[in-house]
Amino acid sequence: MAATKQLAATVRSGAGKGAARSVRREGRIPGVIYGGGEAAEPISLDYKTTNQLIYAGHFLTTIFELDIAGRKQRVIPRDYQLDVVKDTPLHVDFLRLKPGSTLRVEVPVHTINADQSPGIKKGGSINLVRHTILMKVPADNIPDGVTVDLKGLDINDNIHISAVTLPAGCKPVIARDFTVLTISAPKNHFPLVVAKRTLLLAGGIGVTPILAMAETLAAKGAAFEMHYCARSPDKAAFKERLGE
Repeated sequence: MAATKQLAATVRSGAGKGAARSVRREGRIPGVIYGGGEAAEPISLDYKTTNQLIYAGHFLTTIFELDIAGRKQRVIPRDYQLDVVKDTPLHVDFLRLKPGSTLRVEVPVHTINADQSPGIKKGGSINLVRHTILMKVPADNIPDGVTVDLKGLDINDNIHISAVTLPAGCKPVIARDFTVLTISAPKNHFPLVVAKRTLLLAGGIGVTPILAMAETLAAKGAAFEMHYCARSPDKAAFKERLGE
């Protein structure tokens, strides 16, 4: 569950652009709290504190407890506006969080056990297809992130959302079984299909046919290995790769 942060706010009078400009001239940032079956409430925030929170990251997935003249209100930021030239905060929208309600949140994707991935050990890299996942989550239990285990993943392996353990009460907004990440082959490296230490196919005929042949061999239950070399593969490069 995401940790709750404290943030002081004050009620502001007036609405519209003129009132917002007046708040900014005082060195504060105008905002509004809405939702939860209650009327919208205009507020103002300390500029320095709010600016630091926005640029610290994960601002839109952080739960805040606003202290409004001694009154506590749990909220989550839903949007903020930045100056198009200076990139300074101009306005923040907050959504009230009521127990038992749900909301849509972009939840960050984290990975573990990269050191136990054969594909990473071969020089492959993690290709995060989705850095965040849009999910329906309980308002009183918003997760910090979704964790993907890389243990056992080889080059060209992928992880779909169905294989990921999701936090309790959370559900992806997208119904289909989408790809979360893949293990990509090393850049500028060529694949080699090896069976019984014999070079069957090399990347000189194209990477796609090589990978297709590997899938065919795997479907037939044939024993083979995938190797990668840093230059156009030939028998000499193959022997060098195997240490011969």
